[in-house]
Amino acid sequence: MQNKLSFHQSSVSLEIIGLPDYSNNENNDQISIISQWKLTIIDKPLIEGKVEHLVPIMNAFYIYSNLLIKNEIPIYESKLIDIKADNLYIHNIVLKSSKPNVKPLILKIGNSLLTDTINCFDQLKESPKVRIKNTHLSNNIPKKFKFGLNNKEKLINFFIPPFMAICSLILFSSSFIYFYNPIEVKEKNEIINPE
Repeated sequence: MQNKLSFHQSSVSLEIIGLPDYSNNENNDQISIISQWKLTIIDKPLIEGKVEHLVPIMNAFYIYSNLLIKNEIPIYESKLIDIKADNLYIHNIVLKSSKPNVKPLILKIGNSLLTDTINCFDQLKESPKVRIKNTHLSNNIPKKFKFGLNNKEKLINFFIPPFMAICSLILFSSSFIYFYNPIEVKEKNEIINPE
């Protein structure tokens, strides 16, 4: 018997169907072998697929929302899904079928539905009852986005603020050298302490 887990956020729900991996001594209520998933967005057609479609779609939503947050051009294109902004409030999603001769599913969603969908994906990722293999997560991200999600960016962001602080400190303290006049200091000391 397969397990079903649902994740809900306002007008979106995500259902995961699968089995536990008994070879890893998992509980009966866990899901490690995902056989099917269904994404229901209110007033939109049902979106469903296999496990190999789930992670690329999740990645697409995460990358697209990252682009929106960073005020970059919000366009994501891949073999499976395209997402681009119609305007500030409407997002066009084109889901392409892996089956031949099936027309793509085109959806228009607003910011609230986009946020609710990402929230459902977050719940899935954080759930202790579902295990998604991480090997698929990084392999399906397009190359042009990999650098932004890489550890290089974290490393650069870690070292740039201290480097800038040290440069500012050196610049600030070196400016005092131009105001320091040792002859004036000697004359002042002679006036204060005459011998």
